[in-house]
Amino acid sequence: MVRKLGTTSVLVAVTALASACGGSSNGAANDNPLVGSTPSSQASSSASVPGGADCGPKPTKPAQAEHYQAEPKVTVAPTTYTATVVTNCGTIVASLDAAKAPHTVNSFAFLSAHHFFDNTPCHRLTTAGIYVLQCGDPTGTGSGGPGYTIPDENLKGATYPAGTLAMANTGQPHTSGSQFFFCYADTQLPPQYTPFGHVTQGLDVLQGIAKNGEDDSNQPGDGHPNKPVYILSFTVTKG
Repeated sequence: MVRKLGTTSVLVAVTALASACGGSSNGAANDNPLVGSTPSSQASSSASVPGGADCGPKPTKPAQAEHYQAEPKVTVAPTTYTATVVTNCGTIVASLDAAKAPHTVNSFAFLSAHHFFDNTPCHRLTTAGIYVLQCGDPTGTGSGGPGYTIPDENLKGATYPAGTLAMANTGQPHTSGSQFFFCYADTQLPPQYTPFGHVTQGLDVLQGIAKNGEDDSNQPGDGHPNKPVYILSFTVTKG
């Protein structure tokens, strides 16, 4: 299993520093969602979700890890878009805010139109300290990206309640690429990860995936999903 690529692990109370990897200009970098201490009410949230998700088989077609020279020109309107994420464990629908995060939503519209996310794995599930499913790396290693980075957006006062859709990054400003995460439960993070949408349908799918657990025996609470999760298709539409 690919783990902490050049990061420093920190433990604060029961909460682990959960490290992950996101896209960069050269397609290889680390993300470090830093977390502080976790209240007991949050620490038990992953154990309180209903039964696990029934996930289908791995896609027969491989992901296509395309790389692009630069961020695409922003062409989205400052309005709401809808992302429909079909996974082998169920469908997740999210509302995207292009008024507050135009570069991010535009990038997702571009990448989804080029089938960048199709047949890609969700490579990271955290069940302690932070409660996220991370996806968006065609390589499945946690170090892949689209070949470009996008600026941070919508960070002032950012919070990460259940249903949040936000960008992973390297821990440095303006280093997001294609990797993103869903919060399946309320999660405490510093306002460093662009929130650009929220789940309107399928939160139960994410919670079911979390209930299936993760596979890291060395640092329980941060690993691959026990039942592999794949994005089969990702579409972005206006409205």
